[in-house]
Amino acid sequence: MGVNFMALIHRFRSVLSGEETPRDGSLRPDISSFVEGFSIETMPRTAQKIADFSAILPAGTRVYIAHIDGTPIEDMVATAARLRREGFNPMPHFPARIIRDRATLDDWIARYQGEAAVDQALLLGGGVTTPHGDFDSAIQLLESDAFGEAGFRRLHVAGHPEGNRDIDPDGGSRNVDSALKWKSNFAKHSDAQMAIVTQFTFDPEPVIAWANGIKAAGVDLPVHIGIAGPAKLQTLIRFAVACGVGPSLKVLQKRATDVTNLLLPYEPTDLVAALAAHKAADPSFNIEQLHLFPLGGIAASAGWARAQLKDVAHG
Repeated sequence: MGVNFMALIHRFRSVLSGEETPRDGSLRPDISSFVEGFSIETMPRTAQKIADFSAILPAGTRVYIAHIDGTPIEDMVATAARLRREGFNPMPHFPARIIRDRATLDDWIARYQGEAAVDQALLLGGGVTTPHGDFDSAIQLLESDAFGEAGFRRLHVAGHPEGNRDIDPDGGSRNVDSALKWKSNFAKHSDAQMAIVTQFTFDPEPVIAWANGIKAAGVDLPVHIGIAGPAKLQTLIRFAVACGVGPSLKVLQKRATDVTNLLLPYEPTDLVAALAAHKAADPSFNIEQLHLFPLGGIAASAGWARAQLKDVAHG
């Protein structure tokens, strides 16, 4: 029997807002296959807290390395090299606005390749308001062809299902939509595999509408949807406010009105189940993979993912 994914979405909202307590397994249509092949991210300082990534992540997992302004490139490269040694595929961030010039970009690429055999990257504008130098967007990094010349086999770009006020101050999506169309057209002439990895979200309905909308507009890049891993509700609300997550923030705030919910850790199981149900109903749905933001810690997110994969392994 098929899954009524719209009913599942509405039940998910009731569960997340605290209005309903789900029966065990009642909101989980084939979630394991949707989680399989997930990616996750870390930073150099948080990676130092993990004794051995191979003890918590499946071999070959893609691990993004977030580059926060002020982080020395030596720390970034050392983290990538460690991940490679432990059996993972490091994908460092290249934030355009903190890269001063083409010489700096080439130096970073050479270091990553020479010390960690890196051949994939996430290109994004970056979290600073004023560019440090010549670059201010992922488009400019792509136009430089530095990654093509270096033979990178995979390039990812950012997606914003709930908008990005840094790019569209009016709260619309005209600029982000235009940028995605440009990147999609660029991908047609690139030797690298390209995909969109999104900001995290907590509400499936706007995600589904956004993914369908960009596909209808001709953006045919696969989407890797960002999901927050297990964390305290207060932690998620703080990150949601800082990152400008809109409709999802309202869902979290509604849940927070019941003080008992503040004592329970959030898990993304029901949100992922709603997206998996939509994928089952429409196999052409362009969300192809899950990307975990470990807002409550890498070990917690990795443990949640392992639990879903264990389910599929035991059938």
